Amino acid sequence: MALSLPDWPWDALAPYAVRARAHPQGVIDLSVGSPVDPTPAIIRESLSAATDAHAYPLTAGTPALAGGIVDWFGRRRGVDDLSAANVMPTIGSKEFIAGLALWLGLGPGDIVVQPSLAYPTYAVGAALVGATVVSSDDPVEWPEGTRLVWINSPGNPNGRILSVEQLAAAVARAREIGAVIASDECYAELGWDDEFDAVATPSILDPRVTGGNRTSVLCVCSLSKQSNLAGYRVGFVAGSSDLIGRLLTVRKHLGIVPPAPIQAAMIAALADDTHVRAQKAVYRSRRDRLRPALERAGLRIDHSEGGLYLWATAGQDAWATVGRMADLGILVVPGTFYGAETSQHVRIALTASDAAIDSAVDRLTTVHF
Repeated sequence: MALSLPDWPWDALAPYAVRARAHPQGVIDLSVGSPVDPTPAIIRESLSAATDAHAYPLTAGTPALAGGIVDWFGRRRGVDDLSAANVMPTIGSKEFIAGLALWLGLGPGDIVVQPSLAYPTYAVGAALVGATVVSSDDPVEWPEGTRLVWINSPGNPNGRILSVEQLAAAVARAREIGAVIASDECYAELGWDDEFDAVATPSILDPRVTGGNRTSVLCVCSLSKQSNLAGYRVGFVAGSSDLIGRLLTVRKHLGIVPPAPIQAAMIAALADDTHVRAQKAVYRSRRDRLRPALERAGLRIDHSEGGLYLWATAGQDAWATVGRMADLGILVVPGTFYGAETSQHVRIALTASDAAIDSAVDRLTTVHF
């Protein structure tokens, strides 16, 4: 079978990047969610102290790391019934998302469900095995014969947060059709309502969702956003011990192992909530400045209850909005990268410096969409 992957969507954005860079005051890149703020010192120090890493690291993670993941779920997600058998570190979250369909044994004729607005890697994972992708947010529509369901909350690109009730309905339907359901919760610490400060956004592993039964359920998380660790490539997955055990065996055979110093850094990051709160406050400040500026310029913000993006529309073709923003020296992403039904939305990232956000706010005062 010849491998056929989708085109890399960001290639289509290149001419607009050239256009934005031509602005007299330079480009403000709000097209990607790559952190720009420093990695916290407590994490860098933990990494440095662990650099004498002469032995092979554990694929399952050290006992201290497994314990840190378990503790974090209990402390921040309201999931207090996990053990080391329910968790596993990953090399970021993207490699796991891309590889899951393969490792579960899916192939041609199998169905993978993804959200109607979807991070492109879900479809890439299906393409790797020749599976068919169905895009739907309504569990009732998920077809019989589906082998894997992806959901995403807070969502990328639109920032939609699924409630406990919505998550429970998704789990119930996945079990009804015999599918594994995996929830991408990489932005869990970035819910913008006050209720999500005391505890992060709802998890698919919440006992109110699963009824205490984690069969066929997985939760994928990342420290890239909440701890500014995108360059470290650190993530983890939790859920059904049977599934984690199967996936762990595959990963042992393939040698997919987070390096030992990185595992030490993860332990430090998971144990410290202070830096996460501080970083969230920085993003909240940027969001609170950029959102009203966009609205004054004539854009409507939809959803965007969580995550690192504003999901905006000027009521025109998305590429037209991308072009007008590029003329301001501001680079944003068309919603067409994330689904066929997003022809009028653009995704605008909050991951730029305070100075860049302030400059974007100033430039937006000169136009009305």
